Amino acid sequence: MNVALKNSLRFGVKNLNSLNELKFLRSSSAPIVAFNRGTGTTRNFSQVLLRKNASVILLKPQREIVYPLSVVIMRRFLSTHEITKNIVLVTEDKRKIEKDLQTLRLKQESDDKPLVVIFSWLNAKQKHLLKYSHLYLDQSFDVLIIKINPWQLLWPKTGAQVLAENIVKFLLNNDYYKQILIHGFSVGGYLFGECLVHMNKDLKKYEPLLNRFVGQIWDSAADITEIPIGVPKALFPNNEKLQAPLRNYMIYHLKTFHDAATQHYIRSSQMFHTNFMRAPALFITSKNDPVGAESSNRRVADTWISNGVNLTWKCFDNSNHVMHFMEHRKEYIKLVFNHLASINMIKYPEKIRAKL
Repeated sequence: MNVALKNSLRFGVKNLNSLNELKFLRSSSAPIVAFNRGTGTTRNFSQVLLRKNASVILLKPQREIVYPLSVVIMRRFLSTHEITKNIVLVTEDKRKIEKDLQTLRLKQESDDKPLVVIFSWLNAKQKHLLKYSHLYLDQSFDVLIIKINPWQLLWPKTGAQVLAENIVKFLLNNDYYKQILIHGFSVGGYLFGECLVHMNKDLKKYEPLLNRFVGQIWDSAADITEIPIGVPKALFPNNEKLQAPLRNYMIYHLKTFHDAATQHYIRSSQMFHTNFMRAPALFITSKNDPVGAESSNRRVADTWISNGVNLTWKCFDNSNHVMHFMEHRKEYIKLVFNHLASINMIKYPEKIRAKL
């Protein structure tokens, strides 16, 4: 595959047949399989779009169609599987997956894929999270997307801690994912801290899980001190009049509900700072981010380095909170894939080159 276009892939092959066949394929509800002669691989796609000056082989049941002098852009077929309301598994192929409701173990055949766990920012939209997911789907990862809502953040005992327990349960019981990478954003750092708090209760039980973590990436990680700033900006990004009263409430919430909330934020922050999961790390932040502040991220990074973590640090001069990928796309991709290469997690380097 030589060119990537957003969430699409282009294949160039050889000439044959007429383009009228394309109408048949585009109207079909069945997944489309494309064969790349260069790599000898096939992949499923849900839609095809026609462009000029190349060609492609498309395979359907009982038939093979080769398009002349055209580029067919395949819209990748993605399957999403709801594990819980806040946990969604994204796979590149159409799988029928059943789960055990008690253990969250999936009933599927193991294909030895690595797993990336995306701890999203507050109020993150699925379409934005999928942009990050495609970086990993290109390298044959499965993607686990974790979302946390404001209520779960405000009331940890019945919110974030229940979610953290389910995350740990899923990762522990689906042990055919032998390599796990973390990619976290903003308040996702707090939620991961809650996962560490949960695992810390029985380290012997969770040691096999901890040994499966191979790397971690933290983008705009937010500490407890930034909660009053970050929550209003996440909920009302373009409305400063609504941000101000919510900021005042968040300060009140931290002072008033120490037992129900604040002490749990502090404990999670402590666990995130000490982090007994010592996989190699990449930190991405910026000098002008008031939510994922450079100073708080630097303190965490320095602590991890002193504990022996192999850590790469990147601080942009000017880049908005959780917007580093959008505002510095090529450099961001290089950072992520250099990190993956350092832990031997690159399967298709040609797809990286296509994105740059």
